[in-house]
Amino acid sequence: MQTYAYGFPRLGKKREYKRVIEAFWRNELTEQELLASFDLFQRHMIESYESCVSTFPVGEITYYDSMLDTAIMVGLYKFSGLDDYYDMCRGKGALELRKWFNTNYHYLVPDFSTARPASLGLHWNKPLDYFLRIDRGIPYTIGPFTLLKLSKGTSGNFAEFMEALAEIYFQIASSVPSLHIDEPALVLQLTPGERNSIKRTYQRITQSGSEVNLFTYYDSVDNLEELYEIPFFSLGVDFVHGTGNLETILRSGFPGAMRLIAGVVDGRNIWKTDIQKATRLIEALRQKADKLVLSNAGPLFHLPVSVSYEYGLAPELKEGIAFAEERLTEVRLLAQSRAEQTSGSAKSGSLLPGNTVVQKRVADLKEGDFVRDVPYKVRSRIQHQTLGLPLFPSTTIGSFPQTKEIRAKRAAFRNGSLHKEQYKHFIKEKIEEVVRFQEDTGLDVLVHGEFERSDMVEFFAEKMEGFTCTREGWVLSYGTRAYRPPILFGDVSRRDPMTLEEICYAQSLTRKPIKGMLTGPVTILAWSFVREDIAIEKTAYQIALCLNDEIQDYQNAGIRIIQVDEPAFREGAPLKKRDWDFYYSWATKAFNLAVKSDPQTQIHTHMCYSDFGDIIQQISALDFDVISVEASRSGGEIIDQFREMNFGKQIGLGVWDIHSPVVPKAEQMQKVVRKALEVLNPDQLWVNPDCGLKTRGWEETKAALRNMVTISRIMRSSSRNTTPD
Repeated sequence: MQTYAYGFPRLGKKREYKRVIEAFWRNELTEQELLASFDLFQRHMIESYESCVSTFPVGEITYYDSMLDTAIMVGLYKFSGLDDYYDMCRGKGALELRKWFNTNYHYLVPDFSTARPASLGLHWNKPLDYFLRIDRGIPYTIGPFTLLKLSKGTSGNFAEFMEALAEIYFQIASSVPSLHIDEPALVLQLTPGERNSIKRTYQRITQSGSEVNLFTYYDSVDNLEELYEIPFFSLGVDFVHGTGNLETILRSGFPGAMRLIAGVVDGRNIWKTDIQKATRLIEALRQKADKLVLSNAGPLFHLPVSVSYEYGLAPELKEGIAFAEERLTEVRLLAQSRAEQTSGSAKSGSLLPGNTVVQKRVADLKEGDFVRDVPYKVRSRIQHQTLGLPLFPSTTIGSFPQTKEIRAKRAAFRNGSLHKEQYKHFIKEKIEEVVRFQEDTGLDVLVHGEFERSDMVEFFAEKMEGFTCTREGWVLSYGTRAYRPPILFGDVSRRDPMTLEEICYAQSLTRKPIKGMLTGPVTILAWSFVREDIAIEKTAYQIALCLNDEIQDYQNAGIRIIQVDEPAFREGAPLKKRDWDFYYSWATKAFNLAVKSDPQTQIHTHMCYSDFGDIIQQISALDFDVISVEASRSGGEIIDQFREMNFGKQIGLGVWDIHSPVVPKAEQMQKVVRKALEVLNPDQLWVNPDCGLKTRGWEETKAALRNMVTISRIMRSSSRNTTPD
């Protein structure tokens, strides 16, 4: 049986991808040297593919972002060199970032609002470039529908743009003997007009004579039978997360002339494939598809590179998990009918005995546990009197620059060369420095800087039972940024207070309020590899109870502002809106359970880089007092999403794009705040960066925060002082 794999992580074994690009940004590599590195990464990916599977794409490598590559390819943007390219990624011309479907990967959002269909044209034939440079594999590209569906400014003339792209992709397909096209947007809940555009577009592309291999993933395709009418060479579908695909094929069969590329091993979670289940699935598909090819179900870049690099995991756990390289091996062995060799000794959740205390706490929860006792309007008056904050209060999202010195000290502490007391003393010194800096800068609500934290999820996972963390399990988040998702394998409980010591120490240094910083239960789940042996909502409530215990400790210590970050709240939702109700029910309950607190306690949350327009009602159901959102790259467009409803809570405007090294001018920040005032009252607005500052340098941080505080004070002086209703 033939095999196919795609989406292999481009990070490199030791994150070489990140290192060479960032070296180029520091002028330590020439453009030619960087381009040579990209070719080397592509060849390393090919070597991994060739060790296990018969067919794979080439050209998946990107300078930074595949959506930007695709937008350049069709002529939406022009660039003459990598400096121009990286300006669109992180410079003055940086595009918006947004979550890629329901994953923690972020993509740059192309903007078609000033383009016309007639202005598009083939500007860069990236698939042909890789076909000519690499002597094997199938040239890769993101498809026209996914490009438009995930872009801005296309709604007015979507069909016309699709028609223009059909001709461009026809040219591309005509230039290569075969083409791999990723169209994950086909699994969304589509309109009849969109479905018609898709059919017309691909009828044209497949007239090229090229062997067109179309891939969908992350869910089922509602109109799968309509795709049968298009003469694709191959159609790739997800049978792990798209159970509806199997139902369609069992009911309607599959075209005999077309290859079915069956995604049968999970591309998103790490537990080894259930061999008996996969074998039964393959046998069922063989009865319906004459040309069956085995593959992964979704791109493998959501997984770390290889389990073989891990040397600190429990042997039973290591035996039971599979990262990207191991997934390739599973595909090969399943195709060779040697499936028994892929079975592991561990199953999700089997390494710890059940914690009956935790299970009872969850079982005993009542509806009243999922809502704060005092409504927002009453709480806001109490908090206004208790905190005494001015209009347009300024704050940050939590973290401050993590310098080489800080990373070195943390590494020394982890490897045992720095004693615990020495490390704690160092962290306290850094906390004192950042508190003094914030006071001198004039911020109204301070933070402790999070110098002791490696990652906003990993840090908490290390302090809770039921989780384990990897050493080299890096996964791409966006561009060159990567994180290590923890592995959740048992009932979750808190051993001791997780953050109390650092927060209380920071508060002892100042009379200004220190904001306690926690990561929310939904985000901890979404950015971890989760257990599959119990219902997801039960695990969410276990984590929420741990966080609420921490909040109770905060309150007892006199901390009255607490931020519970939930950047993954939107990304965790099912891709089809008809499936949203159950998810948002438990996700909302989990957040509200975590933040249940006294009315004097002001609860903040932070959400970034998601499309919130269609979930405003769900956001309003969360029991926060202040929500911080991105408003810099989008120019404050997110505020328009609050216009149509009477949003009564407070909003922290992310007026500084921290994913760019460019220091924003005060005038830019002020423009965003004034736009918000068209929709919201002055007493609803906070001023802050759009995300944490850990990736920034100190000089740009100092300059940008001074500008931000200046704007806060200007807006304060120009507005009359009002109290909340």
